[in-house]
Amino acid sequence: GYKEYQTRGKIQRLPKILGFQAAKSAPIVNGHAIQKPQTIATAIRIGNPARWTEALRAAEESRGLIEKVEDKEILRAYKLLAEGEGIFVEPASAISLAGIMKLHKKGYFQSDLSEANSKLIIVCILTGHGLKDPDRAIKESSPPVVVPPDEKKIMKVINQRSFKA
Repeated sequence: GYKEYQTRGKIQRLPKILGFQAAKSAPIVNGHAIQKPQTIATAIRIGNPARWTEALRAAEESRGLIEKVEDKEILRAYKLLAEGEGIFVEPASAISLAGIMKLHKKGYFQSDLSEANSKLIIVCILTGHGLKDPDRAIKESSPPVVVPPDEKKIMKVINQRSFKA
């Protein structure tokens, strides 16, 4: 779609396409099919993607890349999206933020910041709703706080807990 926008003059240049695969389910990054892919991100537990060539081409033509992300990094982003932004995604969607965070730590965006005069726009596409993998949400959640139906007790618990706005 971005190439079509460029051809029609709607955009000047292609955005960098950054793709991410779970570390133990990363056939494109590793350069070979994975017989038994493993990851908590079930929607991307794919050992031999059907659109392998197209994914590589999109990354290369846009000056982007495809990188591995560990499950623990995916979970960190999954929780950050839920707790910090109120966005409930499945782990496969959280991988885009996890990958951006990993690349940022490596300094990947420094040259882009220089080119863009310190202004950089990053868009993470989060297409998978958290209800696609409700078991993961249950595993990662804290147990609920049970409070008797008493206004003073409820207010005490609310005032003691740290809620992020």
